[in-house]
Amino acid sequence: MKVKFKYRFNPDTLTFEKQNKNLKYWLRQAEFYVLIGLCIIIVMFLIYFQVLPSPYEKMLRTENANLKSQLNLLEHQADQMQLVLADLQQRDENLYRVIFQAEPISTHIRTNATRKMAYYEEIASLTNSQLMAQMTRKMDILEKQLYVQSKSYDEVVKMVKEQNIRNEHIPAIQPVMNKDLTRVASGYGIRIDPIYHVRKFHYGMDFTAPVGTDVYATGKGKIVFVGWKQGYGNTVILDHGYNYKTLYAHLYKATCYVGQQVKRGDVIALVGNTGKSTGPHLHYEVRFNDNPIDPRNYYFNDLSPEDYDKLIQLSNNFNGMLD
Repeated sequence: MKVKFKYRFNPDTLTFEKQNKNLKYWLRQAEFYVLIGLCIIIVMFLIYFQVLPSPYEKMLRTENANLKSQLNLLEHQADQMQLVLADLQQRDENLYRVIFQAEPISTHIRTNATRKMAYYEEIASLTNSQLMAQMTRKMDILEKQLYVQSKSYDEVVKMVKEQNIRNEHIPAIQPVMNKDLTRVASGYGIRIDPIYHVRKFHYGMDFTAPVGTDVYATGKGKIVFVGWKQGYGNTVILDHGYNYKTLYAHLYKATCYVGQQVKRGDVIALVGNTGKSTGPHLHYEVRFNDNPIDPRNYYFNDLSPEDYDKLIQLSNNFNGMLD
């Protein structure tokens, strides 16, 4: 193989002189290539770190993209939940609580966030602060609203249960069998006394019936009185709770005893003609807070609207008072 030599022009002699590849020559060559290599490394380093992302940056960017996607989904879900909650609140305020005559829940209680503003300011100083603070506050408010709504429905359920129990106790039927409404003698109000023949307030309703006719408890409760009362004759008083009592007078006899628990429709006595009475009949009173009230308003379980209107007309009989 033919060896190639390098020549260098000498301006002093105006000739080309062959170069000897001594140590100095090789050192200069090495220095040159090292400088070139360093320049290439520096350029690649700058390109790699300034233009192309590092693996760690790629990971952070991926996590950030996933986080934004999840937060967007969470915000959408929260918005949908708020729409549903708004519907529940509207029904709660305008239907359920109205039915049970319950006080409405104030907007302040429903929407007041449980955390202080300093908490949100602290979140705002973190990475993705604005987005996180906004979502955290929204979720806090939603959580409080759901809690209040849940408590409200618990209260509604409790009222429904109490109402069902209450309905079992409230007087709601006629005290004697009277489907054809032929036994109504006189109702509540000012009537002519059959003995003294003067106008007198009649505090109950009279039902004509043969002696021995069954008398029914008109609601669930406890017997609190069985005995003789002046003017009333043989009498039974039933305490229904909820401040209601019913009185059954002029009885032939009682078939119950003090302290006995009875339910609506139980036979508690038999019709008689005792006390201040001009003929066999039952005198029936409904009392609220120990004050007599019109019994006609407490037959809603066994009378149609038409029968109720007819009973109202019959009970207005001024001349049918029997006690």
